[in-house]
Amino acid sequence: MADHTSSDYFSCTLCVNLLRDPVAIPCGHSFCMDCISGYWNEADYTGIYICPQCKITFTQRPVLRPNATLSMVAEKIKKSGLNLNVHVPQGNGYAGPSDVPCDFCSGKKLKAVKSCLNCLASYCEKHLKPHYESATFKRHKLVDELGNLDRKICPQHQKSLELFCRTDQMCICAICTVSEHKGHDIVSAEAERSEKQKLLGISTSEIKQKCQERVKELEELKTAVDSLKNSAQRAMVESQKMFEDMIRSIERMRSEVTKLIGINEKAALNQAEALVERLEQEIDELKKKESGLKQLYSTDDHIHFLQNFNYLCTPTDDGFIPKVTLNPDFSFGAVRKAVAAIKERLEEFGREELMMISKTVNDVPVYTSESRTLDRRSKGQDYNMTTVDRSHANPEPRSRADFIKYFCQLKLDPITAYKELSISEHSRKVIRTRDLQPYGENPERFDSFAQVLCREGLSGGRFYWEIEWSGEFSIGAAYRGISRKGKGSLCLLGYNDKSWSLLCSDTGYSAWHNRVDKAVSGPHSPRIGVYLDHNAGVLAFYSIASSMTLLHRFETTFTEPLYPGFGVGTSVKICNIK
Repeated sequence: MADHTSSDYFSCTLCVNLLRDPVAIPCGHSFCMDCISGYWNEADYTGIYICPQCKITFTQRPVLRPNATLSMVAEKIKKSGLNLNVHVPQGNGYAGPSDVPCDFCSGKKLKAVKSCLNCLASYCEKHLKPHYESATFKRHKLVDELGNLDRKICPQHQKSLELFCRTDQMCICAICTVSEHKGHDIVSAEAERSEKQKLLGISTSEIKQKCQERVKELEELKTAVDSLKNSAQRAMVESQKMFEDMIRSIERMRSEVTKLIGINEKAALNQAEALVERLEQEIDELKKKESGLKQLYSTDDHIHFLQNFNYLCTPTDDGFIPKVTLNPDFSFGAVRKAVAAIKERLEEFGREELMMISKTVNDVPVYTSESRTLDRRSKGQDYNMTTVDRSHANPEPRSRADFIKYFCQLKLDPITAYKELSISEHSRKVIRTRDLQPYGENPERFDSFAQVLCREGLSGGRFYWEIEWSGEFSIGAAYRGISRKGKGSLCLLGYNDKSWSLLCSDTGYSAWHNRVDKAVSGPHSPRIGVYLDHNAGVLAFYSIASSMTLLHRFETTFTEPLYPGFGVGTSVKICNIK
């Protein structure tokens, strides 16, 4: 009994484990901070917050205050080693973190087996019996257990959502029909589902066909990638071999020059050594003669002096050994200069050829598709739209018919939309509302400015799209890395180095980039055309009426895919001009 009581007091009814960072809510019950925060995060869009234990409702999200006493007791229990966790193995009937708990169990909650759409509650086997046994519940509709039943309550009138407003495309309650949605096209939820379910077959067939096409494209792409890898590997092997041949050729040239220098050095040295030997011999003879002359000069014997005078005083024969001097015009420095010239010419030639190779490789697109959007998305990846780049082959378009050749159908990306923006018409229209939309938290969402980006990242070619607008708004394009959180200029289209925009109002236009604006003159029009030549670095805006008028043209170098985006005053609609 004591253990059970301890478990009830010190365990969280949401995770059924010992309390972690316990917090108390106004009704007195305590939960883990993470558990109750996650539970109420799912109810943010309704504005109704329910105690998971006693079912008391709060119209404002209660402030979570740490329960210092419980926190201290739970910590002591944890350190004592007592196992008070009441997480029970699967199969015992108790609800785990991924199960829907019974709304009427107290303490440890059992798994729900059914949910009642009339009661908006979930029941275990025990608490479900009245629905089978009492006539009061005979007409209630039971379904397999569902979580988050509070989402089926009208956030404004706290009544069940039973009807559908076709005018506003949203579920409503009965009271909504005589207030906010009075005079609208309203049907039962069942009737609307019946109509929409007919479209599912068509959509399923289209998706199936598209999936088959994508699978085929994937197989073709994989084959192309394998071919690309083989081609790259072959090019690397052959290039390596040719560079090795060139290196061997240079090695042979080096060897020949080294040999040439060695031969000439040896010949010069041999010649010099012979001359040195002869000069040394002559010096010895001259020294002997000098010594004899000194002796002759000092002798007292007149006969000896006269007999040797002619021999010793005979002039030295200067022609015996030719005078040798080093040719000042000869130097191995000339060889060094010649080799340096070869090196410089090789390097210059290599740079020029490398630039030509690089240009040849970079100017040929690796992947092309004929004027069709590659609208594929996976977690953590960009949308990519790539078209055949005909920028060099075709002149820049001038008439609207020329621009429409590059038309691309864009779709708004809800995960980037500010919470007061409502997206409709197959993700092609956005309206600024006063009500917060039921969007979840997302790091890619703009949280301070009424802005939204498109799903498609545009790069590698030419693109054109048109929009209709009302109220002051901005239209532009941004890199994926534009900031989304906060009120600074880093998040606003055109106010940073990651985006370009045209601000439109009833009084005129202005072009913006990196917080620098430029006044733009041109005819007012409710339709704006946008032309992007990503390779050429051109982003241009046109007023569309009976004729096209250029409003502003940005010319720069785009280093990443661009995502079209809008700052919404009243409404913006992406036109389908095909």
